[in-house]
Amino acid sequence: MSALPVIKGTLDVLALRALNMGAMHGFEIVEWLEQAAGGSLQIEDSAVYQALYRLEERGYLKASWGVTENNRRARYYEITTQGKSHLKSETSNWLQYAKVVTAILSGGATPQAAR
Repeated sequence: MSALPVIKGTLDVLALRALNMGAMHGFEIVEWLEQAAGGSLQIEDSAVYQALYRLEERGYLKASWGVTENNRRARYYEITTQGKSHLKSETSNWLQYAKVVTAILSGGATPQAAR
């Protein structure tokens, strides 16, 4: 089976989840996501960077310049308190959404029964 595209709107929360592990630069975030997905998701570098810029604009991340292990200059991102709160809320929403959609698609339960 080939890698699946990331569903629109989920990359932001996936990036927040990666950063919940600690500060990382963009390439580390991409690597973490690819590893966490076991190669099952198509993670596009450019889309991750766009998500990071959006999250920083919204106050969910803060960024600072640093030096990588390879002695290269890079922007390191860190999740803020507001970002942690958003991650918690979005994770809860996603899990409920996935439960309801799974119930509908499997035909095993009505959406109300999945709640």
